[in-house]
Amino acid sequence: MDFPLAAVAVALLGLGLVMIGSASAAIADRQTGESFYYLLRQFTYIALGASLAFGLLRIPLSVWEKSGPALLVCGLVLLTMLFVPGLGRTVNGSTRWLMVGPFNFQVSEFVKLAVVIYMSGYLVRRGRAVRTTVAGFLIPMSLVTLIAVLLLAEPDFGAAAVLMATALGMMFLGGVRLWLFALLVGLAGAALSVLAVSSPYRLERLTTFLNPWEDPFNSGFQLTQALIAFGRGDWLGVGLGDSVQKLFYLPEAHTDFLLAVLAEELGLVGTLGVIALFAVLLWRVFRIGRRAAEAGQQFGSYLAFGVGIWIALQVVVNVGVNMGVLPTKGLTLPLMSYGGSSMLVSCMAIALVLRVGLETQLAGMSGGGRR
Repeated sequence: MDFPLAAVAVALLGLGLVMIGSASAAIADRQTGESFYYLLRQFTYIALGASLAFGLLRIPLSVWEKSGPALLVCGLVLLTMLFVPGLGRTVNGSTRWLMVGPFNFQVSEFVKLAVVIYMSGYLVRRGRAVRTTVAGFLIPMSLVTLIAVLLLAEPDFGAAAVLMATALGMMFLGGVRLWLFALLVGLAGAALSVLAVSSPYRLERLTTFLNPWEDPFNSGFQLTQALIAFGRGDWLGVGLGDSVQKLFYLPEAHTDFLLAVLAEELGLVGTLGVIALFAVLLWRVFRIGRRAAEAGQQFGSYLAFGVGIWIALQVVVNVGVNMGVLPTKGLTLPLMSYGGSSMLVSCMAIALVLRVGLETQLAGMSGGGRR
């Protein structure tokens, strides 16, 4: 097994847990009377995610390759269920969660993984059609577009954009014709741009990040507080647990803006450390994908590259939002931000990549591999 990848993932989980304990103590005490409420729940999510990951490591990739279409259909059904009265839960105007007992399940997180698994299998089964025909490219992208439309209806613009970009990236790796790829990228970009500017809410977010100080107590409040946190952090930070911005100034301090609290408490050095950990994580993931391709493990290669593209996009968007270089989007920082759905699916994704590395190594030892 790729122990460096596992070690970096564990390091991110541990650091995220510490920062959630720091960022959420005040708001947890006000909301529930228990300062460690969110910390204990996140610890439970990590424990469940780790247990699930250990279980997935025992499942051969051939099982996932065959189950890709079923997982995609399951994702479509779950997205549809969000709009059934009494099933979907609406928070801050967005219907993104299904009630599963005492937990809220965010369907978009599962759908991202389902699309990556489906696309990996499709590129193996229909690779020649993808490279030589228009239909081979349009069929899977039509399904992904349908899912993106359902995500936009929640609305969840950030998840839809990450999903489309991940699918397009995988199609590019699959060898789709360059002109067709460029055409669809242009159409997808134009469609997302029109959707962004056609909604007053999204348009406000797009324009606010350009100058949040123009309205620092209303539309620009969240971003200005995040920038203040980065400014206070300086080089080495104000010290773990000593953040001021988490004391009801910065909304979503333990979820979408966890990095801003980390920057305030651990400074530029701590922030660069987190980015370095993610860089190593992605390097190992892409390395596993490349080695799988060299060993003839096509499905494993596409799966690893798909997970890597997805995580890389989400990290870039979250870091960019926290630093004010991208419009505010509700995307978590993988393996670190608070959230059960994100944590479970992130652990599953890392486990699948570890399984790819394991099967590639076993194939090399036995002199096998599909070529």
